Amino acid sequence: MTESLPTSHYIDGEWQAGTPDVDVQNPATEETIATIPSADPELVREALSAAKSAQDEWEATPGVERANLIRDIGDVLETNVGDIGDILMAEQGKPKSAADGEVEGTLTLADYTAGWGRRIEGDIVPSDNRDEQIHLQRHPMGVVAAIIPWNYPIAVLMRKILPALIAGNTVVVKPSSTTPLSTIRVFELIDKELDLPDGLLNLVLGGSQVGNALVTSPETDMVTMTGSTRVGKQIAEAAAENLTPVSLELGGKAPAIVAADADVDAAVEDILTARITNAGQVCTCAERVFVHEDVAAEFSEKYVAATEDLELGPPKSNPDMGPQVTQSELDWTQSSVDAAVDAGATLLTGGEQPTGTAFESGFWYVPTVLGDVDPNMDVVEQEVFGPVTPIVTVDSVDQAVEYANRSRYGLSSYVFTEDYQTAMRTVEDLDYGETYVNRTLGEAWQGHHIGWNESGMGGDDGKYGVLKYTQIKSVYYDYS
Repeated sequence: MTESLPTSHYIDGEWQAGTPDVDVQNPATEETIATIPSADPELVREALSAAKSAQDEWEATPGVERANLIRDIGDVLETNVGDIGDILMAEQGKPKSAADGEVEGTLTLADYTAGWGRRIEGDIVPSDNRDEQIHLQRHPMGVVAAIIPWNYPIAVLMRKILPALIAGNTVVVKPSSTTPLSTIRVFELIDKELDLPDGLLNLVLGGSQVGNALVTSPETDMVTMTGSTRVGKQIAEAAAENLTPVSLELGGKAPAIVAADADVDAAVEDILTARITNAGQVCTCAERVFVHEDVAAEFSEKYVAATEDLELGPPKSNPDMGPQVTQSELDWTQSSVDAAVDAGATLLTGGEQPTGTAFESGFWYVPTVLGDVDPNMDVVEQEVFGPVTPIVTVDSVDQAVEYANRSRYGLSSYVFTEDYQTAMRTVEDLDYGETYVNRTLGEAWQGHHIGWNESGMGGDDGKYGVLKYTQIKSVYYDYS
């Protein structure tokens, strides 16, 4: 893999090598699979300048022609699902089917986004004056800096660049230095198979210093980022110097509420899926479960049994769950569990790294369930981002909502009930940007994925996920 992958920046249609200085590890084996360079400030300026130079021509390109390029990018990914998936599996630790599935999911996004080539519309509104019209036109933001996380590098990459491009923007991408290789491969394939306008898409590699250079540059017209709340706040503060608009999809602490009348078996299956997907490293994961006391014992017993049936193993063998992505993520998961147990929680299953030859190296953690959890414990309040499920018993759905809304986060939430009135009232009362009723995670591209409170602002997907990459110009036409 190291020999077949370019480990270079991509700027103005050209690959630019740098001094390798950041190792990329396979989280299942701890093997270094590549070493990437970090862009210096001058290289970041060069990427932004290339994007700026390409922007006017791309904005003038008719929407249907932009849509054709979006479809072409989708076709490139469709032809290379397995190749990209293999790299993603190696650098991020997803099971093979999940890695391929991440790439495959972007194909429908390309199809959806291309449809906006004919649908980015303004308005004509009446004037207060005779013989005058007011036109509200939508124009691109300009140069968009897209900062991509390590947990879903390809899905989020496409989630950002495709809407930005269809709206007439040019883009500079900075992938996570933890998982940059699949993004590099996507750029390599696009460069090789498509006649991409120079400067339209650019790629700069490196860590936080590269991201900071992008965010603070006056050449950047918009920043779109997915990542932690801590980093999101830093980006918002840095972007404020130039009043650069930001779109931030940040951390979450999704509650799952199980009412007394819920289908317990279905709730167990869906919540467990929503907890251990990508080893719990999903911002929309069900991070805490509030179960009505009437079904708490049944739910806990079945949830523990289902958890203990999960298969861990090398991602190539397509297990239920792979490793966490880094040692630091593994350490945070373990310390969160230890702190909960020290505070009085009961370890119902898990709570340790697995044993055996398959787990002698890598960042593995056994899916864990905690009982006797007090709603004030840190494990209920702070994001864990690992396969840990704290179960809190409640005496009513209202109490569950109260506990759920205490969090500073407000991204995703789950409700399980067979009663329509309970479902509607609970959805209304939850202070979260999206809620799943009687199902597990997974957004639709035509919906809208947005966090409330400290889970972000701006949102992705759907009509509003495209239009956020535009700005409105008001034109007053006096034809008297």
